[in-house]
Amino acid sequence: MQIKQGIYVIGLLSFLIAPLVSNAQNDSKANEKKTSASRLSPILQSTPVPLRSDIIIEKFADIQPNAVRLLLHPVSGDFYYTTFEGGVFHISNKNGSVISEQILTVKDHGINKLQGAVFAGSELFLCGNTTENSNRGTRGRLVRLSVVPNSIPKMTVVFNTEVYGLNATTWDHGWNALVLSPDEQFIFITSGSRTGHGEIQDDKGVYPNARDNALTTKIFRIPVKAENLLLPNDINKLKAEAYLYAEGIRNAYDMAFDPDGNLFAVVNSSDYDHAEDMFWVRQGRHYGFPWIMGGIENPQQYADFMPDPKKDPFLPATSHGMLMKYFRNDPDFPKIPEGVKFSPGVQNMGPDANEYRGHSGKILDGDNTGVSISTFTAHSSPLGLVFDTKGVLSNEFRGDGFVLRNTLGAKSSLMKPFTDQGRDLLHLDMSYDKGSDNYFVKTTRIVDSFNNPTDAVLLGNSLYIIEYDAKVGSIWKVTIPASKKAKSVRKKR
Repeated sequence: MQIKQGIYVIGLLSFLIAPLVSNAQNDSKANEKKTSASRLSPILQSTPVPLRSDIIIEKFADIQPNAVRLLLHPVSGDFYYTTFEGGVFHISNKNGSVISEQILTVKDHGINKLQGAVFAGSELFLCGNTTENSNRGTRGRLVRLSVVPNSIPKMTVVFNTEVYGLNATTWDHGWNALVLSPDEQFIFITSGSRTGHGEIQDDKGVYPNARDNALTTKIFRIPVKAENLLLPNDINKLKAEAYLYAEGIRNAYDMAFDPDGNLFAVVNSSDYDHAEDMFWVRQGRHYGFPWIMGGIENPQQYADFMPDPKKDPFLPATSHGMLMKYFRNDPDFPKIPEGVKFSPGVQNMGPDANEYRGHSGKILDGDNTGVSISTFTAHSSPLGLVFDTKGVLSNEFRGDGFVLRNTLGAKSSLMKPFTDQGRDLLHLDMSYDKGSDNYFVKTTRIVDSFNNPTDAVLLGNSLYIIEYDAKVGSIWKVTIPASKKAKSVRKKR
């Protein structure tokens, strides 16, 4: 067998890590009790380091542990954050101290694995998963709550999905990223894969032969005013109701709109040495999973595949997927649907985050080879995507994007062969190429040494970045050079 490997280049097709926290965790009774306002004692930790003299970094707040999402109330201007266990916290400044107060628990919204949050006016949308069938099954769930000072939030269910199977791995990515459309009429939602790379994950036989399904590896679009929907595990029905927006995306843990209203998503790839994609997400498109990730074909789709790290340098011997024998001979692996054309990822031209494994098996740098990759260095876990949609930044950054990398190569056995870098902030200078009908990006590191950064909010010329920590989390304020006068940001196409 010849494994077909390669990457996208201009005009030619040559071809989360596991999620931040496991969706297979048992429910925690501790979630059910609200906490009072608290001032957290800082713990000893590293301070992020600016890689430019014109970037200023300050500690904004110490917060509760296990924080995942950071969001800004567009009416009050206050910050809120959420934790994976279902907590929603309000940040306020009282008597010169930053106060973190829990306002919602699992009892208030019914989502015991909370991963997505976004405001539309004073309405807070929360998304995640519930557990069913004695923790062997799950539903995706989206709810809407009014968040108005001095009032009790009123909850409306936007949708639940039909029940489908959990699995016994850390790869149940679940329903996670949320983003509001620029016209504020729709909520876009990511549902990640329930597999590492399309293999059978049957939860020890409870869901026989279960792989991914109609409710996973996709991006959905739901009207903001929708109520009490039931999303079926049926691809044709989802398309007929126009809820399904895009397919074939393993785990887009963050999405954002650019100044021109284009939707982009950053994606975590599998344990194989695929690059981590960034996609320009367009309606009706298929982005390749589980057959292609990071511009490289998944070898398990071939009936004669026999996993052997000694013969296949893209297959790390110490990876979870290899150790658990999830990479396996799989002659029943689904075939590529007839007539489906895959859309490529955004092509990274460097100078940073563009290391890749070449056909020879050696680690290469796109700066030296002149090759673009799709999109970021393997196993780096891109998160916290934002764009300067209001054109408030200086000319060098105006209208551009920023993304975090959660993994540190120096401490990751999978990423270290590529680089010691990671846990940093990248500047994304995007440009549209008409010939390939795709975007290319110049990627530059501008801040280093975060501790598990997971999400970001751009407010004016200040980028607020939240860190996940099991003891005490942090929010950092990164000040980026501003424009003296806001100008048009429609400069890319």
